[in-house]
Amino acid sequence: MKNPAPIALFVYNRPEETAGLLKSLKRNKLAEVSSLFIFSDAPKSSEQRENVNKTRTIINHTSGFKNIEIFESTENKGLARSIIEGVTQIIDKYGKIIVLEDDLILSGNFLEYMNGALNLYENNKSIWTVTGYGPPIEIDKSYQHDIYLSYRGCSWGWGTWKNRWEKHDWNLSDYEDFIAHPDSVKAFQKGGNDLLKMLELQALGKLDSWAIRSCYSQFKQGMYTIYPVNSKLQNIGFGINSTHCTSSGSKYKTDLYENKVVLSENLELNNKILYEFKKYYDLDFIGKIGYFLKKHNLYKYFKWTKSYLRK
Repeated sequence: MKNPAPIALFVYNRPEETAGLLKSLKRNKLAEVSSLFIFSDAPKSSEQRENVNKTRTIINHTSGFKNIEIFESTENKGLARSIIEGVTQIIDKYGKIIVLEDDLILSGNFLEYMNGALNLYENNKSIWTVTGYGPPIEIDKSYQHDIYLSYRGCSWGWGTWKNRWEKHDWNLSDYEDFIAHPDSVKAFQKGGNDLLKMLELQALGKLDSWAIRSCYSQFKQGMYTIYPVNSKLQNIGFGINSTHCTSSGSKYKTDLYENKVVLSENLELNNKILYEFKKYYDLDFIGKIGYFLKKHNLYKYFKWTKSYLRK
């Protein structure tokens, strides 16, 4: 494959997970012809320094790619700022990108699928991003494609192009106008009602997420994300040392598929899949409680109490 997309990997304080991700990435035959850019955030506190240093030792001893460039931050930027700045830096130069975080395990043909999709849909202005994650939703057996369209993007193993990335409104400049229009609010939740709750927390300054801002920009542009029916990655980053996720993540677990993905140029929205997709991401009772606690600044006390009771 000519000119595979550069890979941007964002790591922090999970050395074992980082090693596992790199091992699975190097299994891909396109790895050796791909450029890898690794962004390592600095520790937020002294307690995290040891694992950050262990992670940096791992990335500085990795090999198996066309070339590797490592950026070690001297300040703690946080995930949102790290990704926004890092992706902008790489995509401005190369025009397209594949983005990974340190809590993923990839199939052996993840890069083949991602690069194929980035090439095929580059000029399709209805596509916002492509992801390798396939949520474990029910897909009707009559569905004939290996991929499908959704209203929302995914932050786990994804890719996009410069002319889409430039359309982001990271400041949520029209949020007040949006929230005042019920029809827009309802439409935004077609990808799951959790989107609205996360956007509200972001607007209130109680969440710092590049992903929800990207989903909102995607909605405003009226564009879609390509998902595989069979997942090309697994997320193992729930629980200890997770930046945002403290649950077991069992809902999001999926098998890892090695099948070749046949890409379809003329996809249409499938209402049955969209229904199952929304149901999958809609907040359950526990999720609604979590949102309430975060909104009212009670979430950290809930986490402390849960940790104390487990002792």
